[in-house]
Amino acid sequence: MAANSKTIRKSREVTIPIETLLADIRTLILSARGAAVRQVNALQVFTSFEIGRQIVEHEQQGATRAGYGKQVLKELAERLRAEFGRGFSRANLEYMRKFFLTYRERLPGKSQIASGKSPRQAKSQRPSGKLARKDQDMQGLQAPLDRIFFLGWSQYVMLLGIRDEQERAFYEIESAKNGWTLPELKRQFNAGLYERLALSRDKKGIRKLSQEGQAVSNPHDLLKEPYILEFLGLDERAKYSETDLESAIIDKLEHFLLELGKGFLFEARQKRFTLDEDHFFVDLVFYNRLLRCYVLIDLKIGKLTHQDLGQMQMYVNYFDRHVKTADEHSTIGIILCKKKHEALVEITLPQDANIHAREYRLYLPSKKDLKRKLVEWIEEQEGKP
Repeated sequence: MAANSKTIRKSREVTIPIETLLADIRTLILSARGAAVRQVNALQVFTSFEIGRQIVEHEQQGATRAGYGKQVLKELAERLRAEFGRGFSRANLEYMRKFFLTYRERLPGKSQIASGKSPRQAKSQRPSGKLARKDQDMQGLQAPLDRIFFLGWSQYVMLLGIRDEQERAFYEIESAKNGWTLPELKRQFNAGLYERLALSRDKKGIRKLSQEGQAVSNPHDLLKEPYILEFLGLDERAKYSETDLESAIIDKLEHFLLELGKGFLFEARQKRFTLDEDHFFVDLVFYNRLLRCYVLIDLKIGKLTHQDLGQMQMYVNYFDRHVKTADEHSTIGIILCKKKHEALVEITLPQDANIHAREYRLYLPSKKDLKRKLVEWIEEQEGKP
């Protein structure tokens, strides 16, 4: 009887594998470290903002002297570098000053310059004494920093070089949403993501980009003009085939998905379907989880023809009738070509067609040319009745 009781007690014992315990603790540590890094980055950004504010306020008090600001930065940099290191060079202090001037509206009322008051007016309303000023600054540092500045300091330094306010706001939003690193942010900027998305939108849509980033709610939100595929490395070849282009995309699929944009999932290459014993092949099949629809991509290395458009129409019709489910949205067809014929597309396809022709480039475009095209596009839209 005693032996049976002992067996029962043993059977009721639950042993948690050490691997499970280790995984849980590891997740906790990594989460804590990630939170600490984010907080440190936020404090660095906010500290840079505050340093910039104090530099600008100090400059205003001595603005009557020519070259006063430059002399202050030079002397300040020498003293700060001697105590805190190279992170406080004159160039970095200039970035901090510019950072404050660019983003001062983020903290309305925190500084006299942001509120539009003169230094003397603001000074009379601030707590007096060093202790009061220190308390005031500490209260500012305890603010929810991740709701004020969303990126790291190096990313903001890069953004400060973008003159257009709407474009700068767009890249800040997209960097925060997608977790772009500094190299990824630079690549998207150099590839003209903002201009390429804007060229597929009307004037209202362009304004929306700077307010919300790339919001995907309809097929047109996915489109870019052109698509940039410099990461494929094909521009160095004198000649390549459509098979070469397709193979290069598969080899660099992760990069291609980033270029396509938000919500894309890869499903198949050379997807086959049969009609009356004839076999047809779709180059690339994707699914967009945000729009809940299939996206078919056909690759053309030559000039777009009306046969290409008709072929894509057949592909889209087949997927709509035989593949997609009743609760999914209509299939989208995108023909990536080296040279498209705008008039041919307009005359061949109905205006509400879910088929789009877009050019691709195997090299980074000229930002100047993209901006010029965007200006021309906006002027053309304004001229329409």
